[in-house]
Amino acid sequence: MKQHFEMMAAYSRWANGLIYEAAAGLSKEDFARDVGAFFKSMKGTLNHILAADRIWMKRFTGKGGAPARLDTILHPALPALRQAREAEDERIADWIAGLDEDALQGRFTYMTIVNPRTISQRLAPALTHFFNHQTHHRGQAHMILSVLGKEPPSMDITYFHRTPEGRGYA
Repeated sequence: MKQHFEMMAAYSRWANGLIYEAAAGLSKEDFARDVGAFFKSMKGTLNHILAADRIWMKRFTGKGGAPARLDTILHPALPALRQAREAEDERIADWIAGLDEDALQGRFTYMTIVNPRTISQRLAPALTHFFNHQTHHRGQAHMILSVLGKEPPSMDITYFHRTPEGRGYA
């Protein structure tokens, strides 16, 4: 399981890099344009992914800041958002690298945000959700690029496996 989650952390960092590189080609207006996505715009979608990651990392580790809302705009401009994303991806990879198989089978307890209640669950299934959630919303960012007439990057995990960073997981 640990190798799987290390792969997912590496894949997410790679895919985030691609989507942020593509988003860098948007004008400020297009970056903030409401195109009808769940979090409205590229700005809203990328901020949501980072906000949710910070919420989950706070739950997992007990450390770091976490916004109180899933639609928090942590950084309205792409350069600062990208820098924060890269730092969070490093934090995630470092934390996963420090886990062992026992930790992955262990439980943790946290408070939900939308309908506040206490939840206790095993770490491994929560990590599966964590990475799946990122992939889900990166897919929305991919769609936003298409709607705005930009060429979205190919982010399938099989493409990651063909890169120098991903080859070791293939």
